[in-house]
Amino acid sequence: MLTLSGAKSAAASAARGRHFRCHWPLLAAIALALSGCMPAATQVAGADPADPAAKVAPAGYRSTIAPYSSLRPATPAPWRDRNDAVAPQPKQDR
Repeated sequence: MLTLSGAKSAAASAARGRHFRCHWPLLAAIALALSGCMPAATQVAGADPADPAAKVAPAGYRSTIAPYSSLRPATPAPWRDRNDAVAPQPKQDR
């Protein structure tokens, strides 16, 4: 008697397993499709970016080439004069 009931439960569990194996791709596809319908669960940290009245930092313009000076070849000058022009001035004794 126990063997017959064991055989029945084994056959029933096999049938349930087969039934579940057939429908899991369908259930996964439905879950994936419905997950796109869920609202976003994250909260916006600050002001709503879609709000046109939201305060924002002012945008400024700074040129990236403002300190540029042309380095094209210039007429040769005596090296001592050029060196003296960029050298630090000597300190005066008091």
